[in-house]
Amino acid sequence: MNLEQMLEYFRTSEDIMQNITKWVEIPAREACYEDFPQCIDERIKTALIRKGRPRLYSHQAEAIRQAEAGKDIVVVTPTASGKTMCYNIPVLNAILKNDETRAIFLFPTKALSQDQTSELHELIEEAGINVKTFTYDGDTPQSARKAIRQAGHIVVTNPDMLHSGILPHHTKWTRLFENLKYVVIDEVHHYRGVFGSHLANVLRRLARICEFYGSKPQFICCSATIANPDELASRITGRKMVLINNNGAPSGKKHIIFYNPPVVNKELGIRKSSLLEAKRLAGLLIKNSIQTIVFTKSRLNVEVLLTYLKNISPDGLGDEEKIRGYRGGYLPNQRREIERGLRNGDITCVVSTNALELGVDIGSLDACIICGYPGTIASTWQQSGRAGRRNSVSAAIIIAGSSPLDQYIISNPDYILERSPEHGLINPDNLVILYSHMKCAAFELPFEDDEKFGVETTGEILAHMEEMRFVRRVGNRWHWSSDVFPAEQVSLRSASNENFIIIDITTPKHNVIGEVDRFSAPMLLHEQAIYIHEGQQYQVEKLDFDDKKAYVRKVDVDYYTDASLSVDMKVIDVFKECGTKVTISSGEVMVTAIVTMFKKIKLYTHENIGYGPVHLPEIEMHTTSYWVSLPEELEKMMSHTVVQDGLIGLSNIIANTAPIYLMCAPKDINVVYQVKAPFTQKPTLYVYDSCPGGVGFSDKLYELHEELFIAARNMIESCGCDEGCPSCVGPLNEFSGKDNPKSVTLKLINMVLEDMKR
Repeated sequence: MNLEQMLEYFRTSEDIMQNITKWVEIPAREACYEDFPQCIDERIKTALIRKGRPRLYSHQAEAIRQAEAGKDIVVVTPTASGKTMCYNIPVLNAILKNDETRAIFLFPTKALSQDQTSELHELIEEAGINVKTFTYDGDTPQSARKAIRQAGHIVVTNPDMLHSGILPHHTKWTRLFENLKYVVIDEVHHYRGVFGSHLANVLRRLARICEFYGSKPQFICCSATIANPDELASRITGRKMVLINNNGAPSGKKHIIFYNPPVVNKELGIRKSSLLEAKRLAGLLIKNSIQTIVFTKSRLNVEVLLTYLKNISPDGLGDEEKIRGYRGGYLPNQRREIERGLRNGDITCVVSTNALELGVDIGSLDACIICGYPGTIASTWQQSGRAGRRNSVSAAIIIAGSSPLDQYIISNPDYILERSPEHGLINPDNLVILYSHMKCAAFELPFEDDEKFGVETTGEILAHMEEMRFVRRVGNRWHWSSDVFPAEQVSLRSASNENFIIIDITTPKHNVIGEVDRFSAPMLLHEQAIYIHEGQQYQVEKLDFDDKKAYVRKVDVDYYTDASLSVDMKVIDVFKECGTKVTISSGEVMVTAIVTMFKKIKLYTHENIGYGPVHLPEIEMHTTSYWVSLPEELEKMMSHTVVQDGLIGLSNIIANTAPIYLMCAPKDINVVYQVKAPFTQKPTLYVYDSCPGGVGFSDKLYELHEELFIAARNMIESCGCDEGCPSCVGPLNEFSGKDNPKSVTLKLINMVLEDMKR
């Protein structure tokens, strides 16, 4: 069966159709072409014609014209619309006009940078021009680095390397910074939250260095569809951007299918696992050799689903090497191998986290299964866009989980289909982030007395840095005076630079099979954890915190593990507060997290078959939070247990409602409740930014608190269950009281809303 026949089979299958809440067909779209702008060098034109591109798409031609006019631009078109040409052609054109011209290409991941570099090399080779393009990242050999610094016309790198490997050593890059004409930032929508806030400060440092060397580069940014691409790009670059969004690329007919797993326990409102339904639907596609990508929301889910798919009857699947996983933690050579396999058709199915959401070239896939709402509209369209290129028919199946957010989306598919994608939020002036980068900037070049680094309080920050003995004022300049290398101490992704290495000790020859960041390690690599890699199970025998190593051994067991995190909150400062009986606040908090225990969960049935303790050190984080304090006399009206149940229900529904209004991913925030909070002395619900220092989510929630609680109430009231379920207030087994959890949660919400009216 081909894809169209498979879709027809779906339409005639009552078993499948009864779970589909909406099926939309997006018609094919014709291309809109323009002739090559006059400014393009004949050698580039000839090369493009030879490659079968006699004309450009309308957005490509417009981008080239604006870049040639000296404008800073941001190009916003869907996946596979040829955005690469929007920066490759202007950059190559400028180098051919002046051999001294230099450019920096920034990509968020190594995989993407390698992929785009190979496309650029192809164009250079076809044009027969001498433009030296080099990748400069952590994998670049020391022996090659000097040559790149001297001779490279185009330096392809990532924000992390620019931050720690190029800017601090700018004296070795004199030729680059003196002649820097273009800075290209691809996948700019990826730089949201803390990562985007860091990048904005890295570019502030870049601007200082360029000014020192007498250059002022243009910015060319590319983005997937988001609500505020020009605003986000302006915030990141510090420049006014010209928006180009007249997409001229063709697209084939696409089927968007919204699928809600069947209810298996009506009383408890429990649905069949989205992973098991993804396994079922993906299995049908794989058996018919329909090339498929399956997106899941976590590394663990990737490996669990991969295990399921590899264990499907081999009769219909052939070689299990045709089914692969793809996620962070795989070694680079594994990732390259999988990407090649997808492009040449050797791999029928890949199960991935959002690591393949970005524009890595993985060829033309037929179908995409999204297991659980990715958290944002932008990500949903990005992931569905990985299937279907040009004129071919494709399908994207969105399978809902049991969470309230997933159920809201699956019951209201127009939220995805008709609502504008999310805003990209960043806060470059976050004091934690800003302070870190000012230390890096002072190390690179002295600060002048009247110089501003993004904020008016630059002088005050420098004075504090002097007190801490990082800088010393001499005359009207501030010089770095510490013996530390500040860039080493700053991670752009708000996680520790110290990743944990995973070592397989099954055989005497020990092998490194992957790595995990410091904050995920306690959850995934505690002793006795089952770590799954490429569908193979490993048991963690030892986690060495000091050496940052986890030692694992191959096992064959019928379960996987899931760790529980205990969180404690301490309020450090209150920024805003309002309310009478119910108090709404925002401020700074200290979060202390510790992994306390783990559960053993049986494969396929997902039942709990055991547990064990975990003994690991605490992890601390300063961040910002929004919190709601309920009246102290609440415990006089309700028992302690009932109050606790109400707070559990409230925390579940708020955790799943807030992302819709914040327009962020659910993982960007965390929710914790305290029946009697030490700070407020009242029953309190905290919603905090999950990244150190915060990026503005808590502040936004404080502004939107009424809308947030109205939406939470509507979501609970519209749920068909009687007492509560995973689709509204949470699974009933989480609650301990005899009262109806659904009605208790609604009482608390109504109490908050009534107080707001006073």
